[in-house]
Amino acid sequence: MQSDLDIRCISFCLYMLTFSFLCAWPARFAGAQVPVIVGYVFPQNNILGPGEVAGQKLTRIDYAFANVEAGRIVNGYAQDDLNLATLVGLKKQNPSLTVMVSVGGWLWSGIFSDLALTKESRATFIDSVAAYLDRHQLDGLDIDWEYPGLPGYETHFRAEDKQNYTLLLKELRVRFNGLEKHLHRRLYLTVAAGASSEFLAHTEMKEAQKYLDTINLMAYDYYDPKKISGDRSVLEFEQAGVPAAKIVLGVPFYGRTWGAVPATNHGLYQPGTVTTPSYAPYGLGPDELLKAGYVRYWDSVASAPYLYNAEKQIFVSYDDPQSLALKCNYVLSHKLGGVMFWDYEDDPAGVLLDALNAGLHKAVKK
Repeated sequence: MQSDLDIRCISFCLYMLTFSFLCAWPARFAGAQVPVIVGYVFPQNNILGPGEVAGQKLTRIDYAFANVEAGRIVNGYAQDDLNLATLVGLKKQNPSLTVMVSVGGWLWSGIFSDLALTKESRATFIDSVAAYLDRHQLDGLDIDWEYPGLPGYETHFRAEDKQNYTLLLKELRVRFNGLEKHLHRRLYLTVAAGASSEFLAHTEMKEAQKYLDTINLMAYDYYDPKKISGDRSVLEFEQAGVPAAKIVLGVPFYGRTWGAVPATNHGLYQPGTVTTPSYAPYGLGPDELLKAGYVRYWDSVASAPYLYNAEKQIFVSYDDPQSLALKCNYVLSHKLGGVMFWDYEDDPAGVLLDALNAGLHKAVKK
């Protein structure tokens, strides 16, 4: 997620989008639920225009981000009321679309340790969530706590976060169950989860998953020397007690750039330095970089592309339709819940979103 980057990993790592996936898996999804496509929409203070979000190509929208003040959920940005109304309006074209709000994120996760600390503080937050969902006619809440029991952008955390994370989700689910009887519609509860062993060590995912519809696994920004990958993260979450059908595999709609990268192996797995900016939305265009002297290469181990400019010694890691097709195959063969991406604004032409729809065999209304 934008701003939700693992800053600890970027000092010398290059190829951050590694997925050590094999390229062929048997299709075993027949008879199971249709995989979801979850998109995080992050306009910040911008107003979403008509037709800007293709709601017919999405299963679920997570609007980012709500904040917390005095223990209560509040708008994060000036145009949230207008933007949420616009997104809810997309359900006229796609009645099965669910629109949720995501609270927290990388910058605003420092509030969670306090709000989850006691029964009373959790109740204050949950009361405010119920009112917020009702006011905006939303379909649920996504908790983006980065990270329970661990430092994130802020270093405000406690050892008790491990148990309080579970309690917060349990009490939210109980409240949502009661609200559903009143509203006569389903309310979803999801989380954005760090795709790491550390996240699992500081949470009780076997218990917490009981109260969740899906876990949006932030399977990107990997740190290669640690030998981690999307496949390893999925396996670790399953071993921790999370059913495969509840795991939604995260994919990035952005790339990462690195400078001073030696030409050895066309820059792959070589040391380098962080560029400014280092975050490269897909919408800025790999095609434009190819015209500017970059060459596209393919890492067969990671099943992902990368760009390298030998003259400038700049390396770019990213996902494209080819690599996303392989990740969709992985989701289908492993019977995962679907795919999540960060974020919608990084792919304005819809190239990557169309690849996800095609890869998951999702019917798209034209």
